[in-house]
Amino acid sequence: MSEPPAVTRLARYTSSEFDEIRGDDHDPFEVEGSGLVWRPTQEHFGVRLDGRLVAHAGYVPVPLSVGGARFRATGVGSVIVAPGQRGRGLARTVVASAVEHGRGRGLEYGFLFCRPDRVPVYERLGWRLLKDDVRIEQPDGPIVMPLRSMWLPLREDAVWPGGPVRLLSLPM
Repeated sequence: MSEPPAVTRLARYTSSEFDEIRGDDHDPFEVEGSGLVWRPTQEHFGVRLDGRLVAHAGYVPVPLSVGGARFRATGVGSVIVAPGQRGRGLARTVVASAVEHGRGRGLEYGFLFCRPDRVPVYERLGWRLLKDDVRIEQPDGPIVMPLRSMWLPLREDAVWPGGPVRLLSLPM
């Protein structure tokens, strides 16, 4: 088995770099028609092959309320792998870098949203599906997130708290 490609912490992540990864796929996240407003990630992790950016994952600390308790989690978003590079573990590699960044900041949980068909991919990486609805912020007020919500323990003893979940910001 070959060594996974090196992940680089990107100084910036531009729309042209996003275009470079997505290629001809107009709506790679399949959320364009959802009407959701997204918050950008703050830190960016990527893989370059032959000088071309082929994979990306973003990180942003996100405020959550679960059962009335408030805390911050490692928000992972904008995960994308170039169509010709899928199936090589690149998503695993960039997501792991974003997660480690959050773990290094002392955060206890990872948190992300994904399409239902992507749930098995993240489950293989150790993420756990939240069964209940998650409310998120939007410009006109909170709504139920139409995508699936998942969490990842960032400490061995981390247990997801019980109760209603609300992301206290725009989704990432």
